[in-house]
Amino acid sequence: MKLTNMKLTGLLSAVILAFAAFGAYAGESHMAEALKHAEAAVKADDGKGIAKHAEVAKTHAKTADEHLDAGVTSLTDAIDHGKMGHTDLAKKAAEEAVTHLKAAQ
Repeated sequence: MKLTNMKLTGLLSAVILAFAAFGAYAGESHMAEALKHAEAAVKADDGKGIAKHAEVAKTHAKTADEHLDAGVTSLTDAIDHGKMGHTDLAKKAAEEAVTHLKAAQ
């Protein structure tokens, strides 16, 4: 079987997303972590505590935003491939979207 660039890229993307998914499901979601630390910042009694929790919340919020952007990109790919009749590529892109959207929650 000859691997085309698109097939090779898809395979590589699947492997990378599989590893990323393990990290995404290891703990709470990024949005839950962002909210938890933002709430801790509100409850903190000193400026350093507020800053520490706000910084962690910001990091998780940015990561969630990156996953949302990647999810939208994957959904666009799923739409494009679906319209072209590339069922396998459309399905793979939709699966990638689900992975990113779950990680962003």
